[in-house]
Amino acid sequence: RKEFVDLYVSYMLNESIQKPFEDFKRGFLRGCPTEKWKMFLPVELQIVLQGHTQFDWHLLQENVEYTWYKKLDRTIRDFWAVFHDLPEEKKKMFLAFVSGSDRIPLYGLERFEFSIQDPQAENPDELYPSANTCSHILLLPR
Repeated sequence: RKEFVDLYVSYMLNESIQKPFEDFKRGFLRGCPTEKWKMFLPVELQIVLQGHTQFDWHLLQENVEYTWYKKLDRTIRDFWAVFHDLPEEKKKMFLAFVSGSDRIPLYGLERFEFSIQDPQAENPDELYPSANTCSHILLLPR
């Protein structure tokens, strides 16, 4: 029985996927030659491919630039109070709303450019917050 289980597991995890894996590997290496990737440690390569997964949200707050707002405006203070009370998953959803991704690129939050702007609408109560994901801008009505 042990031999059967060992052979079956080997077949399922190795032999049955060998051809599809080789096709994938050949295509991947065509676009991403291994010589270029050898300079990275595995953990560094993971960050390059996936981005950071651990965030210092206070660092994000420190690096925000404000347009037509000041750091101590009531709207901004309320925004950050609510933001820091959110669970981690909701904060990542906010990051995806503003930047198009729930991950921070390789360079980290300390160099992540993000701004909050007042859309300067005549009646801000009729607007919802919106975002420009290309420029990492949150349009936050007063």
